[in-house]
Amino acid sequence: MTTREVADQLYALCNEGKYEQAQKTLYSADAKSIEPAHSPGLQTVEGLDNIIKKGDQFQAMVEEVHGGWVSAPLVGGNYISMAMGMDVTMKGMGRMQMEEVCVYQVKDGKIVSEQFFY
Repeated sequence: MTTREVADQLYALCNEGKYEQAQKTLYSADAKSIEPAHSPGLQTVEGLDNIIKKGDQFQAMVEEVHGGWVSAPLVGGNYISMAMGMDVTMKGMGRMQMEEVCVYQVKDGKIVSEQFFY
C-alpha cells in the first residue's frame, strides 16, 4: 500500500473507534509507539503486541467515553499526521477533554512508528 492508502484506511478505522483493528491490519510487527516524556502512565514501547497492550492499559484507565474525533490525515512523503481528540471520564480523575497530534511513519506499506504530541 502507498502511504496515502495507509492514511485513508487509518483515518477510516480511527474515525469508527477501531484503533486495535487499525493496529492489527496496518502496523508492522516491530512498530514503535512513542509517548512524550511527560505522559501520565503510558510508556514508549516496541512491537505490535506491546502497542496493543499499551492500548489496553489506556482503556483500563477510562471510565466512560463521551465522544471523540479524528482530523483528516495529512500525508508528506512517508509520514502521516492527524489530530485526535477524546471526551472521556478517567478513573479517579473525572471528565476531561484530551487532544493530541499523531505522527505515523510508513515503510513498505506498513506503519513502523507512531508518535504522540500532547
